[in-house]
Amino acid sequence: MPEQFCLQIKTKLEALEDVLQWFENITIQHLPEQLYWKCQLALIEGFTNAVRHAHRGLPATTPIELEINLAPHCLEMKVTDRGEPFDLNAEIQSRLQQKQHKQNPDPMQLAEGGRGLLWMYELMDELSYTRIADRRNCLFMRKQF
Repeated sequence: MPEQFCLQIKTKLEALEDVLQWFENITIQHLPEQLYWKCQLALIEGFTNAVRHAHRGLPATTPIELEINLAPHCLEMKVTDRGEPFDLNAEIQSRLQQKQHKQNPDPMQLAEGGRGLLWMYELMDELSYTRIADRRNCLFMRKQF
């Protein structure tokens, strides 16, 4: 049976420190080191994208909800925002095409704002972004181990 952990946090980049501490407390004993760092990076990108993009123009008191489900063979993470929805798959495909057309396909060479989506796509086994109840959006990430 998976263990579930939830955190509701304000829309501000300074809250990332609290998010990282929360993530570490839950996962450090359960994930191999390499998977820990991959999942942490994906969570960082998901949270900072919610702050910078989904909640742009919203009050800092607008909550971002984080959820971690830790099962024996996988980690699931959800980042729920209250911004306008966007087409994650179309954005990823656009970034992948940009990457293919560059002579150096290093994601660090891509324009700022697109690297994080590619990192999440490449680091996670499953990635989706869907509109849910109450005009909220859920970024879902799963990593098998």
